[in-house]
Order: sequence, then C-alpha cells, then structure tokens
Amino acid sequence: MSDVKAFWQHLLESLKGRNPGSVGAALGFGLALSLVIFGLVKTLFLIGMTLLGYFLGVRYFSNKEAFRNLLDKILPPGMFR
Repeated sequence: MSDVKAFWQHLLESLKGRNPGSVGAALGFGLALSLVIFGLVKTLFLIGMTLLGYFLGVRYFSNKEAFRNLLDKILPPGMFR
C-alpha cells in the first residue's frame, strides 16, 4: 500500500514543477484520444466509473469500519468476516 502512495506522491511532485500548459495538453490529448477510440457515451461512462471508484475508495476503503458497515448493509451481517 505504501508503494502505491509513494508512486502517487512522486507523480504529484513531478507534476508540480511542470508547465501547467503541458499538463493540460496531456490531459486534453488523453481525453481526445479516448473520444476518438470509444466515442462520447463510452468515454463519459469511463469518466463516471473512474469518479465513482475514486469516491468509493476515499470514502470506504480508507476507513475499515465504514467498509464493514457498507458490507453489512449489502450482505447479511457477519457474512464477510
């Protein structure tokens, strides 16, 4: 887990020193490429699922108790333990 965190910290640190225009250009290129390859609806679906995954990861996977409460709501209580 610390390797993933270190990777993101390194990535953010390397982006801080970059020209904001080049970062925006890279993001725009990635979005345009995604639109050409997948189309508008599939690209919006990918963006939506990415944002949902980010929200769930921040909300539930960073706090084990919140994740257990979520599983208790979905599954019968105690089934996953």
